[in-house]
Amino acid sequence: MREVFAEIEAWRKEGKPTAIATNVRKEGASLRPLGAKMAMTTSGEIAGSVTGGCIEGVVYEEAQAVIKSGVPRLLHYGVTNEETPWEVGLSCGGSLEVFVESLDSPQWRVLYPMLKKSLEENESVAVATVIAGDGLGNKILIWSDGRTLGSLGATTLDADVATWARGKMRVQESDWKNFGAADVFVDVLPPPARMVVIGAVHIAIPLVTLAKTLGYRTIVIDPREAFATRERFPNVDELSTEWPSEALEKLHPDDSTYIVVISHDEKLDNPALQVALASPARYVGVLGTRKNIGKRLAALRELGSTDEQLSRLQAPIGIKLGAVSPEEIALSILAAMVAAKHGELEVEGNFVAVPT
Repeated sequence: MREVFAEIEAWRKEGKPTAIATNVRKEGASLRPLGAKMAMTTSGEIAGSVTGGCIEGVVYEEAQAVIKSGVPRLLHYGVTNEETPWEVGLSCGGSLEVFVESLDSPQWRVLYPMLKKSLEENESVAVATVIAGDGLGNKILIWSDGRTLGSLGATTLDADVATWARGKMRVQESDWKNFGAADVFVDVLPPPARMVVIGAVHIAIPLVTLAKTLGYRTIVIDPREAFATRERFPNVDELSTEWPSEALEKLHPDDSTYIVVISHDEKLDNPALQVALASPARYVGVLGTRKNIGKRLAALRELGSTDEQLSRLQAPIGIKLGAVSPEEIALSILAAMVAAKHGELEVEGNFVAVPT
């Protein structure tokens, strides 16, 4: 939803009827992930895509019918063959199901104002929708803190789906599941990913470049003004020369924040680590040698970090790749961040056990 939100808002302000198509099930390869969106109006405007071009034309036509009838549709697309070349299909060898619905439906009218508020405030939120079976089109909005809005049609179903959806929110992945009489798709909408780097050192330069390629908003913090310059970091989104722990507190790290502590200066690193580990940040890693880990943990305990918080710290930082150059080390850090995003980081040798 975030990818087409600005266009949807503009169309709604102009009073244009709008439909939205979402990838909800797939088999095999696909150019776009589950949850990918394509929004459309009745006057020809289109935002986003569900495949990158294979079926967008026919999805647009189906959306016009959905806007007119108000009844959502689950569309299935597979591979075309030589005997039926006129049929619309996928060229990637898989199959895809796309759910098309009107944003003027009663269900969306209930949820949309609060969804809009959550997106604008960068809250983590999920939308669960019945895509097949009883209660077609019913929706429930789910927050990670336990709140919900709307209903899928039954209290028990709402509770079961909310529990399942929060598990998906933890790994930031949209998915579908059968719940007896209904198939439900959960569209997980995490805040935009941010990478916060403590230390404007040499490694930080390729790290920012690679992170930007992966779509992270990048922030570098270092009070040493000779290091934290636009000449060294021309592409960084935000550059701060505040004291790292204070700047980090102002950023309010959330579960889409990845914190990389690499100044190699304990008076900068350790207070920032204490703030980072006390936050919901998805990833916290620190540069350093394995032999100094015990000293680091002891210093953080003195600053108030708990053993539970310390168990989240990745030290030494990054996935073990045998990295040597700054660019290779940056790649190993990004690899660990991607693993953390998908809930795959807890691999033996990456997390350091907290001594008792």
